[in-house]
Amino acid sequence: MQKYVCKSCGFIYDPAKGDPASDIPPGTPFEKLPDDWTCPVCEAEKSQFRPLD
Repeated sequence: MQKYVCKSCGFIYDPAKGDPASDIPPGTPFEKLPDDWTCPVCEAEKSQFRPLD
């Protein structure tokens, strides 16, 4: 699954891990994250992420 990186702080969202702090289970693709999900490190909006090469 595609990983995404936060342009603000460099946090990498890994779908295999999800985001337990936000109750996002492992296996959740970035595209399926809620629209109001924010970076767990810097709280940047979802739109501030880009696909990781």
